Amino acid sequence: MRVEYLGTGAAEGIPALFCNCAYCTEARRRGEIRTRSQVLLDGELSIDFPPDAFSHAARAGIDFSAVRYLLVTHAHMDHFYAQDFILRGYKYARGITSPTLDIYGNAEVIEVFREGTAREMRPEVAPSIRLHKIGAFEEITFGEWRVWTVPAQHSSKEPLLFLAEKGERRVLHLADTGALTDEAAGYLETVGGNACDLITLDCTFLYGKTEKGARHMGLDENARTLEKLARIGLADGHTKRVITHFSHNCAPEEALLRRAEREYGVIAAYDGMTLEL
Repeated sequence: MRVEYLGTGAAEGIPALFCNCAYCTEARRRGEIRTRSQVLLDGELSIDFPPDAFSHAARAGIDFSAVRYLLVTHAHMDHFYAQDFILRGYKYARGITSPTLDIYGNAEVIEVFREGTAREMRPEVAPSIRLHKIGAFEEITFGEWRVWTVPAQHSSKEPLLFLAEKGERRVLHLADTGALTDEAAGYLETVGGNACDLITLDCTFLYGKTEKGARHMGLDENARTLEKLARIGLADGHTKRVITHFSHNCAPEEALLRRAEREYGVIAAYDGMTLEL
């Protein structure tokens, strides 16, 4: 399985759009860029679709018309920019690779899609995009994929996390979220199966302390989450552990990320990072 981390920043990106703090100013000077969060699996399954998807496609040479499935964690703008989908056809796009795109998300995702595309969606484009409402604690299948959903600790609008399986490969996507709840872990334990080949972890706070009930994680909560996943058999010695979704507030400069890798046994993602599982 090919896993591409197209965007690894939090909502404001790096350097943050309107920020002139010392870190963002220096990042702007160095040309250090982290776009909003998006992960692409085997070129056909995207987890989230931010407003930076255009730059992801242009920079990495990705054919987004080949994406057949989209899993949306939640409807916040930095994870789901619905307006772009009006461009998937008509005179805006010729020679589309996949004739259809199936979008899976909660009720708010469906509502945001309809609101965001209502004014400009053309009748030639609309039939090619199929919406599927999903919730927590569900098992869904499409193509060669099997996916289980659990609730994220992020907002009151039922955000989701995903365990995705294709063939013998499994990936667990834990971003955008705070601590993995006991209820979510209990459900994942009932799923059973092999340990994950890859676990993606929200690390918005990096070395900052994760407070109880927080909507994001740092390295401290990442470590606790990995221990919990090891206890239920979803993480073991072969599991790759990737941290992502960095905020400018944690100043994720290179030296700090290399330190995190050494101390916590993780891989710090960067925009364009690709892993083969």
